[in-house]
Amino acid sequence: MSFASAPALTLLRQQSPLAAPSEQLAVLGGPRSEAVPEFDAALAARGLPPLAAGPIEILQVNVGKLCNQTCRHCHVDAGPDRRESMNGDTVDACLRVLESADIPTLDITGGAPEMNPHFRRLASTARKLGRRVIDRCNLTILLAPGFEDLAGFLANQRIEIVASLPCYLESNCDRQRGDGVYQKSIAALRRLNELGYGLSEELPLTLVYNPVGPSLPPPQAKLEADYRRELRARWGVEFTRLYTITNMPISRFLADLLDAGRYEEYLSKLAQAFNSATVPRLMCRNTLSVDWQGRLYDCDFNQMLELPVGSPAPRTIFEFDAKRLLDRPISTARHCYGCTAGAGSSCSGSVAS
Repeated sequence: MSFASAPALTLLRQQSPLAAPSEQLAVLGGPRSEAVPEFDAALAARGLPPLAAGPIEILQVNVGKLCNQTCRHCHVDAGPDRRESMNGDTVDACLRVLESADIPTLDITGGAPEMNPHFRRLASTARKLGRRVIDRCNLTILLAPGFEDLAGFLANQRIEIVASLPCYLESNCDRQRGDGVYQKSIAALRRLNELGYGLSEELPLTLVYNPVGPSLPPPQAKLEADYRRELRARWGVEFTRLYTITNMPISRFLADLLDAGRYEEYLSKLAQAFNSATVPRLMCRNTLSVDWQGRLYDCDFNQMLELPVGSPAPRTIFEFDAKRLLDRPISTARHCYGCTAGAGSSCSGSVAS
């Protein structure tokens, strides 16, 4: 098959063995990966210590896997057929942590996080607590039936939007996210501009680029200039900034790599592009990730692989203890090369200084 050519389905719906995180870890740790050193060995070879967590600056909460889209690169394996959703008790536990701990940012993700019935309460209460709140939005949800007032809610609450738009060209975007998604995304961006998003410091609008295939993102600053020029000229759309994020060799992107016979090539590319300058700013060092059941992870990618925070740190948000989470060892596997390749990658874009 050609890379990313067939319609996307969740791995769970396909009944793929890779729907199980243990199967993904088996690939990352198995014979097909042996040509690439373990990630901790790569750190040691460069005289770098094992990764350890610093103070928590971002509480990233994945409120579930339900989504109105099925994107090819999705590391969550989210889609309309997924029903995992954070309940009210777990949302309350997250809010208690924000109220008691000095964590400045709540980063809400999914799935389409807005489809969780507790999303608005979580976001608005965190804003009342004085926290910066980020909504990881796929844009098309803003046009979906039943969500017509969502954009207004986000603007009224001064919630920052980080939105996926993998290309400023329609064909490339739809290849990755599905037919018709680009035009819906442009319509949503225009609506956000009308509300002031991307036009003022109070309403930041960040776009996110992922490569369509097995390649590293181009330089973030140059690509941002291209996006700004093309979206302004073609659609009159404005935005605040662009993040470039490397596709992680896990979940549906891992399945595509294996189907296309390019897994070993891509993993080697990531490893060969290891950049020591990215290590001090890796997101696992200042982020705590919470899954829909309240379990704790070092990052969203480890969450999808079910690599929990290391002992003696608490394992769930219900047992949150900032002191026990500080300086904890970070769990790693070969997918971590995705965050250290080239200019580096995190949920906040490139990390190399």
